[in-house]
Amino acid sequence: MAKFLSVVRFKVKPGNEQSFIDSMKKFSNPDGVITRKVIKTGERSYCSVVEWVDENSLANARQQMIAYLDTIRDILEELSSELGVTDPVSGPVIVDEQGNVVTPGSSISGKIKT
Repeated sequence: MAKFLSVVRFKVKPGNEQSFIDSMKKFSNPDGVITRKVIKTGERSYCSVVEWVDENSLANARQQMIAYLDTIRDILEELSSELGVTDPVSGPVIVDEQGNVVTPGSSISGKIKT
């Protein structure tokens, strides 16, 4: 089975960024998580990027993740009436490559495939 990736976009209400970050750090990864990263994408905007063993792992963790979201929902801004407070997407990994870092702080080197 292919690995699976989920990405969720959040926008935090003004004055609540540290609470959001602290909560994200305390979150306990569900079974099936390979890696989880949270990135800052703009002013009060964040994305959670989670790599899963497979799609079933994500499906099995859905209730745990919704329960967690319910604990931070009050510090998140509504993105739209259709989306609510999150903008989630997920799908199978189709390209999975690692770069080579020459030295810490340097750019990633690699070959462009043609």
